[in-house]
Amino acid sequence: MKFTATQIAGILEGKVEGNPNAEVWNVAKIEEGALGMISFLANPKYTHYIYETKSSIVIVNDDFEATAPIQATLIRVRNAYDSFGKLLAFYDQMTQNKQGVSSLAFVSKTAQYGENLYLGEFAFVGENAKIGNNVKLYPQVYVGDGCIIGDNTVLYPGVKLYRNTVIGKNCILHAGAVLGADGFGFAPQPDGHYEKIPQVGNVVVEDNVEIGANTTIDRATMGSTRIHQGVKLDNLIMLAHNTEVGENTAMAAQTGVSGSTHIGKNCVIAGQCGFVGHIKVADGARIGAQSGILGNIRKADDYMGSPSQPLRQYLVSNARFRHIDEMARKLDVLEKELAELKSQK
Repeated sequence: MKFTATQIAGILEGKVEGNPNAEVWNVAKIEEGALGMISFLANPKYTHYIYETKSSIVIVNDDFEATAPIQATLIRVRNAYDSFGKLLAFYDQMTQNKQGVSSLAFVSKTAQYGENLYLGEFAFVGENAKIGNNVKLYPQVYVGDGCIIGDNTVLYPGVKLYRNTVIGKNCILHAGAVLGADGFGFAPQPDGHYEKIPQVGNVVVEDNVEIGANTTIDRATMGSTRIHQGVKLDNLIMLAHNTEVGENTAMAAQTGVSGSTHIGKNCVIAGQCGFVGHIKVADGARIGAQSGILGNIRKADDYMGSPSQPLRQYLVSNARFRHIDEMARKLDVLEKELAELKSQK
């Protein structure tokens, strides 16, 4: 799909400087530009690339002043970085605008769905499921009985929704995500075996949530495992039964959250963090990578380490830990000197 400089300027409300008919069909970093590519310049340290880039079009700020000839056509906008993001969103929407129900898909007769549904090959929609308008279910998506999916939500290939899972509006679930599998509930018995505890709750995902590839969210034992609006979950995250993640919290890859843990609003959680069960994390907490959270976090602050502690305290402790061998040697010397003094009495 090709776009001219004039068309792009219209989308971005910008002004063309150069060839209005210059065409592009892909995007590139300004330093890696080629014919048919569009790039942007926002960071001043990359300015020198604009005089040598091979990109056909470059988006620049209104106040950019060239100090040498530029081969590319320029599109001047108020904010080049924001405008490029807007352009990427437009391009993504155009390329992902799939519609129609494949003859190789299956929709239960009791299911309901709205307008402009896309249902790819071997996708499955179970009994009494309800699907909104402009929903896209890519090939091999499984939507179990009684599931609800809101308007404008996208489920990429291989997403699995167990029964009664609820997904809000404007959500994105990436390939391989599994929502609604049984929580890890087993009761130990006197003879040593484990008796499975039925998991009869569900998973509820509110509006504007994005869930990464191969992330798993277990159904509640009773009630709901709940992901509030605006949450962003990376790939390979595991959320156990009855967990709750507050609005606009972002969580990086390989984080694991044990059952019945409540994470607050606007938290930032780095990769490979681990949370024990039945704890609460305060709104606005920021937790560094590979931290182990073993108890409640009661206030918004930066935390790090396993067990986790306030970042300043962690840095001090870590600095001291690096000298532990030296401290141990000094202690040995002091103990020997003390023993000699005692022997002289």
